[in-house]
Amino acid sequence: MLKRSLIYLLLLLVCLCRPAFGQDSFYRRTFPLERVKLLDGPFKQACELNIRVLLAYDVDRLLAPYLKEAGLTPKGESFPNWLGLDGHVGGHYLSALAIHYAATGDTACKQRMEYMISELSKCQEHNGDGYVGGVPNGKEAWAEIRSGNTAVVWQFWVPWYNLHKTYAGLRDAWIYAGNETAKAMFLELCDWGVELIDHLDDQQMEAMLANEFGGMNEVYADAYGITGDRRYLEAAKRFSHREILDCMAAGIDNLDNKHANTQVPKAVGYQRVAELGGEPAYGEAAKFFWQTVAYNRSLALGGNSRREHFPSKDDAISYVYEREGPESCNTNNMLRLTAGLFRMDHEAEYMDFYERALYNHILSTQHPVHGGYVYFTPARPAHYRVYSAPNSAMWCCVGTGMENHGKYGEMIYGYTGDSLLVNLFIASELNWEEQGLRLIQDTRFPDEETSRMTVRVDKPMHLTVLVRYPRWVGAGKMQVNVGGRNYASGASPASYVAITREWHDGDVIEMAMPMEMAVEELPDVPDYVAIMRGPILLGARVGDHRLDGLIADDHRWAHIAHGPLVSLFEAPALIADRETLLKALRAMQPMVGKPMSYTVPKFLQRENDSSLVLEPFYRIHDSRYMMYWLAVTPERYAEIVAEKKAEEERRLALDRRTIDAVTPGEQQPEVDHAMKTHQSHTGRHRDASWRSARDGGYFQYELETKGRQDLVLMVRYWGAEPEGRTVDILIDGQRLGVEDITGERDEQRFRDVVYPIPNTLVKNKAYITVRFQSAAGRETGRVFHIRLMESN
Repeated sequence: MLKRSLIYLLLLLVCLCRPAFGQDSFYRRTFPLERVKLLDGPFKQACELNIRVLLAYDVDRLLAPYLKEAGLTPKGESFPNWLGLDGHVGGHYLSALAIHYAATGDTACKQRMEYMISELSKCQEHNGDGYVGGVPNGKEAWAEIRSGNTAVVWQFWVPWYNLHKTYAGLRDAWIYAGNETAKAMFLELCDWGVELIDHLDDQQMEAMLANEFGGMNEVYADAYGITGDRRYLEAAKRFSHREILDCMAAGIDNLDNKHANTQVPKAVGYQRVAELGGEPAYGEAAKFFWQTVAYNRSLALGGNSRREHFPSKDDAISYVYEREGPESCNTNNMLRLTAGLFRMDHEAEYMDFYERALYNHILSTQHPVHGGYVYFTPARPAHYRVYSAPNSAMWCCVGTGMENHGKYGEMIYGYTGDSLLVNLFIASELNWEEQGLRLIQDTRFPDEETSRMTVRVDKPMHLTVLVRYPRWVGAGKMQVNVGGRNYASGASPASYVAITREWHDGDVIEMAMPMEMAVEELPDVPDYVAIMRGPILLGARVGDHRLDGLIADDHRWAHIAHGPLVSLFEAPALIADRETLLKALRAMQPMVGKPMSYTVPKFLQRENDSSLVLEPFYRIHDSRYMMYWLAVTPERYAEIVAEKKAEEERRLALDRRTIDAVTPGEQQPEVDHAMKTHQSHTGRHRDASWRSARDGGYFQYELETKGRQDLVLMVRYWGAEPEGRTVDILIDGQRLGVEDITGERDEQRFRDVVYPIPNTLVKNKAYITVRFQSAAGRETGRVFHIRLMESN
């Protein structure tokens, strides 16, 4: 192919004229993964286990959507789970193979990576225009977009998000594994995308970017970093959603109720545009985004979101109510953002957050035995989480999970000028070839509050080593000793301790990092707290009853822990004032032979609670658990029981009857339920999302019946709609009823209307399509929630 040959020639000339790119120069002031060897500990174990999991996947099935879309014959069948997003996991898998090869030198990962690139290259050549992707019926979508019909993205399952994973996979195969074919393919795909969006004006681009598009701005900034071609930098800017960018650059938090993992990759792209393109406004936007998410919108484990959305301040209590807690993908992308900002500005606060999220969320999302990945980590007391299995679940968090556990060496160390940064306390060995230095970090942190680093050099050298003084170590308590001198003397938490001296072979840095117990309130909900020891979230196991769907199958919603909810008033609670609670926690001693495990004093517990053991949350698996605790005085506990217990019982009763439910106006639930619309729009009222239709328009969802009969449909409306709002409700085209939404228009409240469903409409059906239809010249009014339930 002539174009491919020209790209190879261009790359050769670039290599001859400037230093070759690689991971260390592409992500500046960081060490390539192959230079950081993980030593014995939980991170090395996780990485090695993950390689075994990766090699259990059927690569031909992951490649099937690409071959199919190129008009070639697939060598395997597409995976049925998340089929509408077919192709996205293949891109993640390519990234994961390259990352794990770089981290470990595993040749099986390299061979699979090269096989994938060979097959993808055939697809790109057969397409003939530079395109390579697994988006189902993608060519139809791209043709419509090229013609200016950007609204077509809503008729597909986030096509740009899907394609972004292919861009990233090809990029990573070059960055981490040095594969030049992947690099050429990446740039060819970039050229295809530039040509496509050149047909769109700014208004069309902005409308299209309201649909989730992953990190498209990031990969185009990276293409600029590779080539210096400003067309790619301009494309990165065009893929930067102004609705978020402009607010973030102005210091305005407009994230309430937005789909969280749609937003985080945008900020990753802003950071890359700033880092590579020198655009200050983009840098300010990335920093403010990080600050508001890390400090105001993240839980104690470092994760964020419930039901995949950022709750508003007034709705933060929903973390306690919902079974869909922080999503793993969000934290994967927050770590990417954190790492990028740290490369630009070596502030210790970035590494404080990175450490917390790495230990408590990312490490915890891999099952320590079978290696399955976690999607949601509920914060709800006494709930649990479920795990994927190879060749079954094809969730987005399976894709990022494939990558996560190979990147643990990425930020342990860094450098600025000729100074070495020690950011994380993880057992590892650094090989800084350019300086002729090796650093061996021996630590059992967090089981021990120490780390010992041995310097190996061929000859004496003068060097500054900067060691992070974590925020969680008290003022004056950090020790960084070399040759009898404590270099941390006078240093402050959330900073770096500078050790400037001449180093000799065998010199040792001895660190002591005392950890204390602390309680951390759920954002904006002071009655609920998490328990921390240093940066480590402590949780407690509370039983393994009804862990329904613990290992997920191919069901569309198998990533959600659907087992019964435990009443918030049956979950353990800590009954004491805050001062007494904290004093008791700090007086606890580790259990014999179980470091970082503590028996909770019985005087803190209610009489009906069993003995509880606190341990690192990342070690809790196959169990219901406590992450956040109701922690109040006896008087306050009595008030809460009086005020909330009846409401909680009604909520649980409703949950037990529910077969399926959808929240109109929220991205993921609508995608999950195969929404179709015409003349429909959405908004928010009283912190709740809604959808309506007008002038003959409609919106509809597929709801699962689980083969049951004697069902009812519950629909939530607002009780004060303007005149003339009616909605016609149909099931599989047959009318269920007509609702005059203005009938109780003077009631300033939500109202739930229940419609009995004749068994003839659901008999022998696994799914039904529920449509909300407007009349010509009329509007349906707002629908806030839809629930399919057993009649009693």
